[in-house]
Amino acid sequence: MKLKNIVRNAVSETQLEYGVDFQVKQTLAKPFVKWAGGKGQLIETLRPFFPDGLSSGKIKKYVEPFIGGGALFFYIAQNYHQIEEFFISDLNPELILTYQVIKRNAADLILLLSGMEIEYHNKNREEQKSFFYALRGDFNAQLAHFDFENFNDKWVERAAKIIFLNRTCFNGLFRVNSKGEFNVPFGDYKNPRICDFENLQAVSSILQRAAIICGDFTKSKDFVDSETFVYFDPPYRPISKTSSFTSYSRFEFDDSSQRRLAEYFRILSKTGAKLMMSNSDPKNENINDNFFEDTYQGYEIQRIDANRMINCDGEKRGKIKEIIVMNY
Repeated sequence: MKLKNIVRNAVSETQLEYGVDFQVKQTLAKPFVKWAGGKGQLIETLRPFFPDGLSSGKIKKYVEPFIGGGALFFYIAQNYHQIEEFFISDLNPELILTYQVIKRNAADLILLLSGMEIEYHNKNREEQKSFFYALRGDFNAQLAHFDFENFNDKWVERAAKIIFLNRTCFNGLFRVNSKGEFNVPFGDYKNPRICDFENLQAVSSILQRAAIICGDFTKSKDFVDSETFVYFDPPYRPISKTSSFTSYSRFEFDDSSQRRLAEYFRILSKTGAKLMMSNSDPKNENINDNFFEDTYQGYEIQRIDANRMINCDGEKRGKIKEIIVMNY
């Protein structure tokens, strides 16, 4: 395969030798994509609110039905070693495809990404821009006929394109239109790292313990029991008419979806599982907006400080309140 030959010639054999371990140093797994609403910067803020069962060892399962970039999942997996089983899911088929590829065939994914990175960095700025839009066009053209049900080699190629687009697009977003087509423009990055092979290998190792499902958040129901910690991080409810960013998939997550999630929260609570949900705080804009107090009546609601990271206007990024809802 031509691409593999390019990779072998351009990358040190001690780092990338097809068919052997790619990890040359011990590394902690972290999100392999940038994701709107990612929790990497909030982990230390959320940690004091974790259920006691995490520290005591009573919790044996972890569930995250809106996995996104997976920052909290990776943190939990690497710091609470008594957890035996993980269940992660998302409605976004592209994202779940990529998780599956990293779990099942990280080696070939690393080879493809390394070749793309080498080719990209050997181009000038205008050539990089053209390369991005050509790849994005090809990615979108394949969507209508792509088989998301049966794992095959084309999954590896698509996962490589997803990671490439995420690493080189504007703001590192994953955003699609109503047809499910990726529509984020080219980003202004001088030297983006497209293939973080140490991290991909570390992520693959963790994912060996995880069930990875594409589908609605209710898919986790049969997995949850009294020894489970469930963390919900749904698309946030917009706090103003101009702040909406729910298009990480083609499916809208409106107030009716938020209420349906609250009903599911109540159903799972009856199992004895420990539940936590993050969301925006509407009181940032309207002190009289009691949407979450009404929807999650009877549960603990705490407000925490967070950073607004997704905004085309840099001056509108900064500190903002978020809420967490808990059943413990």
